[in-house]
Amino acid sequence: MSVRVAVVGLGWAGRELWLPLLSEHADFEVVAVVDTRPEAREAFGGVAGLPVYSTVEALSPRSVDLAVVAVPNFLHAEVAATLLGRGVSVFLEKPVCLTSAEADALAAAERGGGAMLLAGSAAPYRADVGALADELPGLGRIRHVDLAWVRARGVPQAGGWFTQRSKAGGGVLLDLGWHLLDTLASLLGPARFAQVVGVTANDFVNAGSWSAAWRHDRPAAAAAGDVEDTARGFLVRDDGISVSLHASWASHEARDVTRIQVVGGEGTAELRCTFGFSPNRRRSELTLTREGTTTSVPVPDEPIGNEYRRQLDRLAAVLADPRNRGRAIGEARTTVGVIEDFYASALSARTRDAVPAYR
Repeated sequence: MSVRVAVVGLGWAGRELWLPLLSEHADFEVVAVVDTRPEAREAFGGVAGLPVYSTVEALSPRSVDLAVVAVPNFLHAEVAATLLGRGVSVFLEKPVCLTSAEADALAAAERGGGAMLLAGSAAPYRADVGALADELPGLGRIRHVDLAWVRARGVPQAGGWFTQRSKAGGGVLLDLGWHLLDTLASLLGPARFAQVVGVTANDFVNAGSWSAAWRHDRPAAAAAGDVEDTARGFLVRDDGISVSLHASWASHEARDVTRIQVVGGEGTAELRCTFGFSPNRRRSELTLTREGTTTSVPVPDEPIGNEYRRQLDRLAAVLADPRNRGRAIGEARTTVGVIEDFYASALSARTRDAVPAYR
C-alpha cells in the first residue's frame, strides 16, 4: 500500500524537487499540497486534480500518512510541530530546527501526537559517499576528518529570506554545514562535540552576481543579507576525532567542490565531488593513500539528485518502524547544538565581520 503524502510548501524545493520525485515513486501517492500564499496556490493550479489547501490544519491522520514539509527555515519547527501535534508524521527538510529550544518543541509535539518526525538530509545517500564509507574499515583508527563544501557562486535567493538571519536562523552553516555534519554522522556514527571553534565571513552575500543561478531566484534588492556566506571551524568529537569544517556559498574557486578526507592510523581516504544541484560541478573522485602511494578507487556514476531518490527508497520502511520515533530529534539536537556553539565562538572572537548567532 502506498504512503499517502501531502507536500507542504510550493517554493523551489517543494515544486521542483519533492513533488516530481514523490509523484514518480512507487512507494508514495501525493494526495494534497499546502501553501499559505494565494499566488503559489493559483500558479500550481490543482495539477493532476490534487486538492490545494491554504493551511496544514486541513491535514489529518485520516487523510495523509506523511507530510513532506519544505517551507522556509523559520517556519520549519512551527509547521512540523503543528502537524505532529495533530498526529500527522512529518518528513522535514534540513535544517530540522534553528535552535535547541525548537528541538525541544518538536520533541514534545512528537510525543504528544504519537506521530513520527523524519529528517530530510540526502547527502549521506550519495553513491560516492557510500563508496567512501566502504573504505573506512581499512583505515584503522580514525583520527581526523576534513569536511568542505565550497561553491564558486551559489548564494541562495540573494536578498530574500535565505539571507536574513531573523528568518533563516543563520547562513551557510545552517545550509551547507548541516549537510556536512549529517554526512559526518553517517560515516562515523553520531557523537557529541566536546570542543567547537569557528569563524564566519560575509564577503559575497550582498552581491547579486554571486547568486545561485540554477535556482532561478529573483533577487530581492531591497533586503540586505545579514548572515554569513562562509564558515570555517575546528571541532573535536567526544570520541576524540578532530574535524575541520569549511562551508562557503561563494568563493574565488572555478568550480563547486565538496571534499571529505578521512585520516586513519593506517591510511587516508579522500572524496572530491560536488553535493547538490549546481551545474558548475566536478566529477566524483575517490582516492586511498597509504605510505606515500595514492591509488584511485572506482566510484559509481549517477545522475544529479539521485541521492534524493535513494533516500525515498528507504523512507517508507523507516516510517513504518516505530523504533525510529525520536531518532531524528536526537540527531537534530546534536547538529543544532554544535551550530549554536560554532556561532557563539565566532561572535566571541570579536572579528570585524563576525556574524552573530540566531536569537
